[in-house]
Amino acid sequence: MILACQNISKSFGTDEILNGVSFHIEENEKAAIVGINGAGKSTLLKIIMKQEAADEGEVILAKDRTIGYLSQHQDISGDNTIYEEILESKREIMQMEEHLRDMETKMNQMIGVELDALLETYHKLSHEFEQQNGYSYRSEVVGILKGLGFAEEEFSKKMAELSGGQKTRVALGKLLVKKPDVLLLDEPTNHLDIESIRWLETYLMNYKGAVLIVSHDRYFLDRVVTKVIEIFQHKGFIYQGNYTEFSKKKSAIREALIKQYYNQQREIKHQEEVIAKLKSFNREKSIKRAESREKMLDKIERLEKPTEENTDIHIILEPNVISGNDVMQVENLSKAYPPVQLFSEINFEVKRGERVALIGNNGTGKTTILKIINELVVPDNGKVSLGSNVFIGYYDQEHQLLHMDKTIFEEISDAYPNLNNTKIRNVLAAFLFTGDDVYKRISDLSGGERGRVSLAKLMLSDANFLILDEPTNHLDITSKEILEDALKNYTGTVFFVSHDRYFINQIATRVLELTGETIVNYIGNYDYYLEKREQLNKIYVKKTENVVNVIPVAESEQKMDWQAQKAEAARIRKLENELKKNEARIEELEKMMTAIDEDCTKPENAINSAKLNELSAKRKEYEAELEVCMERWEELSVELEG
Repeated sequence: MILACQNISKSFGTDEILNGVSFHIEENEKAAIVGINGAGKSTLLKIIMKQEAADEGEVILAKDRTIGYLSQHQDISGDNTIYEEILESKREIMQMEEHLRDMETKMNQMIGVELDALLETYHKLSHEFEQQNGYSYRSEVVGILKGLGFAEEEFSKKMAELSGGQKTRVALGKLLVKKPDVLLLDEPTNHLDIESIRWLETYLMNYKGAVLIVSHDRYFLDRVVTKVIEIFQHKGFIYQGNYTEFSKKKSAIREALIKQYYNQQREIKHQEEVIAKLKSFNREKSIKRAESREKMLDKIERLEKPTEENTDIHIILEPNVISGNDVMQVENLSKAYPPVQLFSEINFEVKRGERVALIGNNGTGKTTILKIINELVVPDNGKVSLGSNVFIGYYDQEHQLLHMDKTIFEEISDAYPNLNNTKIRNVLAAFLFTGDDVYKRISDLSGGERGRVSLAKLMLSDANFLILDEPTNHLDITSKEILEDALKNYTGTVFFVSHDRYFINQIATRVLELTGETIVNYIGNYDYYLEKREQLNKIYVKKTENVVNVIPVAESEQKMDWQAQKAEAARIRKLENELKKNEARIEELEKMMTAIDEDCTKPENAINSAKLNELSAKRKEYEAELEVCMERWEELSVELEG
């Protein structure tokens, strides 16, 4: 055990946040803390770091162990560059290196016993320097910076020039360079693109210390953690396994608790009816029996009805007008912010009913494409054409379409003056705004709360083509699941940018990757994209200019029509299904032939020539069919491999 929380309780005024939360973390264990927004996850991390004082309980860190903490918001300033700031985390190694260089200089001026003494000290320090990876610490820093999404040309940027997200990435980099025994990470993936998240997953999975993560990124948690601590209704519940296993176990436990509760309620009701009946007889013996049952009933420890946050919330997104089949056509679209070329002559189309995810690294131009579609940015070349009866609803991750001076209620009622108060309140309740919450000003809301207001406005619009820019940012897992459910049942068309791979997997029917200034099309969800990515990138992504002797790919190949890809994917699925059926028939025929062989050895059949002839004929029939099946199996296998 390297870290333990014992009976941690915390309240802010009359608001109870944590109540008797206990758990422990073993050495090298990777664990997650999950719960809805406001459950107390970040508060718990601050208590562990002694930035907040617990009302009750204690935090125990194993002796001589170090702990590092990444908070959600960073305020790093100063004149250091990004590279210098992270290198500061290796200050002890740098000082050791300077000391070694000083000793090397002094050796040239020494002889005899004095030199021997210095050499002995030098060798000891040199060994320690090597043990602490001193000879490669600078390359380690560069590797971590690149892994977190910083390009080499950004290394020289001053800290004062950085955005909040970039500062958070620098703070994470400093932590990873320090390598504390325990890492506490509060939403570490918030400002990372998909490539950087994948890198961080691999890094943490191989990290030699313990890691405790607060995150709403379910795909990330599935890959990294082996234990989940849920903060639910102020208490802590421990589940072994990753997020998916936690979700399944929690659901099973909840079903069992509900069953116990209703069984007890039925028994209580039955006893109350019996007591009432006994009393109605109005005889001394019956009344005594009724009183005895009442005493037994009073002693029952009554179970509380299991509750779940937001289980009854169902958002219905339904367009009032059905669009034409061709929703959007993007032709030869180009955009540059010199000297950077974001994308060049990209082409794609979106059909009615599709849910298309646009993915790519930070800075490739995903949000720019959304803004061009919404006529907020002018392209350098090319055009975007919308089909008939297409009405766009745009979710902007900066929430620039909200009015900061209005209350939540005013934001909705002013946008939709025909709605009555009850309808507005019902819609806002679906997005977790109840009671006096609806009178909060937009300017006072958190990023996640503003996101929910924007989604509520979108739900009420007449849009049949939803364009969403990072819709799950700052949403807790429960809110994400509500939104996923709504979008999966939406009969309109969705085009969205997201770094949330779990969300993409749940929602996308097609993935477009913006990479190498072009678009690569994948007919499937995120898992399908991962499977085909290397193969399709080789075909469609232009090679960089510094690569020599590259044979250019034909333009017609680069712009392969998405319908052709869709047809190819359907053909492959058909072949795979036929192969499975073929394999099942082969297995069935082999079993039937084995059964015939066993029948032939039975004593009653061995002396019955007529029966043996019948069995032999049947076996030959099966053998012939098996031969045909085996040949077809080989043909299908070769075709699929091709």
